[in-house]
Amino acid sequence: MNEPTGTAVEDKGTDGDATVEPVEPVSVAKKTSATATAEPAGDPAAVGTAATDVGTAVTVTGDAGTTATVSGDAGAAATVSGGAGEPAADAGAAETDSAQPEFVMPSKWQIRKMIALLLWRKIRLPLLILVAVVAVVLAAIFGWNAKAQSDEDDAAAAGLAAARAYGVTLTSVDSGNLDRDFTAVLDGSTGEFKDMYTRSSGQLRQLLLDNKATGTGTVLDAAVKSATTTKVEVLLFIDQTVTNAASTTPQVDRTRVAMTMELVDGRWLASRVSLV
Repeated sequence: MNEPTGTAVEDKGTDGDATVEPVEPVSVAKKTSATATAEPAGDPAAVGTAATDVGTAVTVTGDAGTTATVSGDAGAAATVSGGAGEPAADAGAAETDSAQPEFVMPSKWQIRKMIALLLWRKIRLPLLILVAVVAVVLAAIFGWNAKAQSDEDDAAAAGLAAARAYGVTLTSVDSGNLDRDFTAVLDGSTGEFKDMYTRSSGQLRQLLLDNKATGTGTVLDAAVKSATTTKVEVLLFIDQTVTNAASTTPQVDRTRVAMTMELVDGRWLASRVSLV
């Protein structure tokens, strides 16, 4: 069945005469089993709905210039454009823009934290180097102090031992072996005391010979008063047992002696001797 094509339709009456009546044109080019409608919506964009048969194409013009084209082939596609002539891509762009995250201003605490982190990264290496240098210097100082203290302790022990031995040499004398005894005293002395003993040894020799005196010394106790690596001051408590021609009974003289020992050519020698 064919629809009017927009020209005229021939109608046969009873008398066989034909009458031609004008027909108004329609916008449907061809209709088989397809129907297309367009309903204007409330907003400027209209909605087009088309149901088509195979090979049928329908164009629908809606409100505000909206156009809908539907092709009913096996791979049918529908294209609708409208909305006051604005492209549909604008809506997608707007959605993309709205999906982007907004910039949030960091707080003062976060800014301070970032500044502190940047400063720490900048000064970390120099600071570590400085700490290492200080640690090495302190270790060297402590090591030097420890060594110096150890050296002083060694010197004190050596000077004390030498003072004890020289105290016995100085207070032990035999009138029958004066040369031996005087030589031992001079050999263990240095400086001021050696000079003094050398000057007085002649008178002391004669006194011992005249009285036929003998003496034996014993160090009861001794202690270090002060010490460096080259000089040690020692205080000695000495008992001296004395006999002479006037008294055959031994007599004990207890004396306190202050003695200064100095390191000379690897030997600890008495440089000062005095009674306290």
